[in-house]
Amino acid sequence: MHWTPIVRLFGMLLMLYSPSFLPSIGLSLYYEDEQWPVFVLSLAVCLLAGLLTWFPVRDKSSEISVREGYFVVSFFWILLGAVSSLPFLLSLHLDFTDAMFESMSGFTGTGATVITGLDDLPRSLLYHRQQIQWLGGMGIIVLAVAVLPLLGIGGMQLYKAEASGVAKHEKITPRIAETARSLWIIYVGLTIACALAYWGAGMQPFDAIGHSLSTIATGGFSTHDASLAYYDSPLIETIAIVFMIAGGTNFALHFIALRNRSLRTYSRDAEFRGYILILLLTTILITITLVGTGAHQTTGSALRTSVFQVVSVMTSTGFVTENFANWPLYAPLVMALIAYVGGCAGSTSGGIKVLRIILLSKLGVRQLFQMAHPQAVSVIKLGRRSIPDELLFSIWGFYTLFIVTSLVLTLAMMGAGLDLVSAFGAVTATITLVGPGLGDVAADFSNVNAAVKWLGIFGMLVGRLEVFTLLILFLPAYWRN
Repeated sequence: MHWTPIVRLFGMLLMLYSPSFLPSIGLSLYYEDEQWPVFVLSLAVCLLAGLLTWFPVRDKSSEISVREGYFVVSFFWILLGAVSSLPFLLSLHLDFTDAMFESMSGFTGTGATVITGLDDLPRSLLYHRQQIQWLGGMGIIVLAVAVLPLLGIGGMQLYKAEASGVAKHEKITPRIAETARSLWIIYVGLTIACALAYWGAGMQPFDAIGHSLSTIATGGFSTHDASLAYYDSPLIETIAIVFMIAGGTNFALHFIALRNRSLRTYSRDAEFRGYILILLLTTILITITLVGTGAHQTTGSALRTSVFQVVSVMTSTGFVTENFANWPLYAPLVMALIAYVGGCAGSTSGGIKVLRIILLSKLGVRQLFQMAHPQAVSVIKLGRRSIPDELLFSIWGFYTLFIVTSLVLTLAMMGAGLDLVSAFGAVTATITLVGPGLGDVAADFSNVNAAVKWLGIFGMLVGRLEVFTLLILFLPAYWRN
């Protein structure tokens, strides 16, 4: 492990991140909420820490390896979480555990919270919560990859560590910096369109901007305790559904559709078709269940609730208009299962991802076919493209580690004092990045103990960094030269 370039890179990234506190300073001055000293101090700490880290090794630049890239990505997320927790520590006087949980929940796009009374919080602090989700949605590391090449640092190793699963084998444009910039242009464009739509639907400008940051990032933080139920508006919910689906779609697909200027790009993509099919089938099932059990008196009411909650959970956004943990029969478990499925690869959502689920299903069917026809040669295809066995084994390994980690975390949560339903709900809420859980964590994590919160933080990191990037650091062979 070459520590000098890693330390230099950490310093540069901290300095690049420090201006992110400026919008909150401006909002604090505009709304006169007296929080600007908190954000000035946070900016100063971040900038000074970056400067002191970078300056001693400023002249010792070199490329980092892929192995070192995993370390940089994992630990920079932790470092960012710590830096961004400063406003929660200084303004709300939360203890370090709660502040770190809130910050990591934002950066990982989880949306689970330990804060209540959001409607009464200072606007600048509310904006800070929304912004850290937005920055984490596409990955602050990808943003750095778009900028660092201009400073003489290549970004390919970081991109490989940050990119999700199958998508990391494809590049939209020949150069990695161009790829990152293309993704961010689309990301910003969708955010602006979402904010304008919310504003046109009746939200105040502050809420429209805040919720657009959260929607496109599929994060789920809101500026109100009641989330989008605060507005009780079918139009606002419809806008949220459209942009949550967009956030849960592979951003490479958005790029190709924009370049080709054709919506047919989406219908031709096997993963996107599977994504929409799962959303439709689950919505129908939940609607029938809510009407059949009398939980909703009319089909229209049941459909409105189910389509919003299904999209919110599967895209791991976590906005709520109704507590699905209280739904009858199997409905809460169905919601947990689609949270594990998640959105598309290359999106801001969490979960295993639809592409992996499709390929795992095809792999299972192939095994059954080969049991019936041992001499047959069967090739798994996605659309017209053959999928190599090496990639299938990688996906199978990812799935195994994801499920095993979930089970181990569930046991650990139970050991920390939660009952089975609450432990399962807490793990589902964090490792899939969905936010709302079941049992004691159905609404928030404010009433659970510190051990559960730290286990939740670990689950968020595993889910956001897609298992391999984080868990490889626990492998003894990783640390051997």
